[in-house]
Amino acid sequence: MKSYVAVSLAATTLAASAVALAAIANAAPSGPSTVDQTVRTLEASGYNVVVNRTGGAPLSQCTVSSVRPGQTYCTTDSRSGDSLSTTITSKTVYVDVTC
Repeated sequence: MKSYVAVSLAATTLAASAVALAAIANAAPSGPSTVDQTVRTLEASGYNVVVNRTGGAPLSQCTVSSVRPGQTYCTTDSRSGDSLSTTITSKTVYVDVTC
């Protein structure tokens, strides 16, 4: 029984990670956009955004070079016996900008 729960937990965590990565790809704006627009869009989608900046120009003169997934934290709870429920508690994404 313990190995069944461990395998289920691992499978659930992997599935949640895959969903989180797909969500980042959908939440990240396509095409050129300002750093502020990108950060606001990702935060509105529920992400904690970390901006990595290269260069010394003001942020208004920077462009987004990439959006990378970060750590996703989730909890898995057992409900009524064998049923497992996974809840994502925090999602982080890194926005790389070049100035």
